[in-house]
Amino acid sequence: MNPLSILENLPWFAAILLPLSGTANHEISVVASWHGRLMVLAWGVFIPLGVLVARYFKITPQQKWPQELDNKTWWRGHLFFQNSGFMVALLGLYLIWGVGAGATTSQLVHAYLGYAVSVLAAVQILSGYARGTKGGPTDVTMRGDHYDMSAKRKAFEHVHKSLGWLAVFLAIATLLMGLVVADAPRWMLLVLLLWWAALASIAYAWQKQNRCVDTYQAIWGADMAHPGNHMPSIGWGITRQSAQSSPPHQ
Repeated sequence: MNPLSILENLPWFAAILLPLSGTANHEISVVASWHGRLMVLAWGVFIPLGVLVARYFKITPQQKWPQELDNKTWWRGHLFFQNSGFMVALLGLYLIWGVGAGATTSQLVHAYLGYAVSVLAAVQILSGYARGTKGGPTDVTMRGDHYDMSAKRKAFEHVHKSLGWLAVFLAIATLLMGLVVADAPRWMLLVLLLWWAALASIAYAWQKQNRCVDTYQAIWGADMAHPGNHMPSIGWGITRQSAQSSPPHQ
């Protein structure tokens, strides 16, 4: 007997195949369908992964910190996932652009939320160009916005981190509302919620392991000779190490 036919006879399996509204007949345009898939891939998968990489891979498990500094694994991963997510989201936005005739109130709210998330994503991309210079022991002059934690650098970190979290949570609300507006199959909502729950569980475990390391210390170490170590970390739940007995680059 076909395993699929066995599943189809199970009440719970038949129920999750139905649309969220429970109606037996449901149709959605190809454009709307692909718009939804792309947005879920961008904001439900790529962007959250980029956040996790940036937050918990400043120092990798095999890295011998503080002898080994400035591991760029998190930076490369963050750029890949966020830029990929942004490009996929732009494609999803392009597909649905102008398809709003006769939209219901719920559809309009979903659209406006989507536009707000898209604007936040664009601001995040552009803000990266305002992060300032790096500086530090690897720089000839030592001086740099990041190494000195200048006012410009502090403003960038406050804006980038705050708007980043706002974009993530607003995107979650937008995706959930999009599933409702599209009257998507129940299994899609279930899979998305399970995926997010898995990511949240991993993030919780890594947070408990103190893997959310201060970016400044991940790059230059914990020695108090570095000016940024005299300033508080920007963000929440960030781990800082105690001062070392000697400068890490000697």
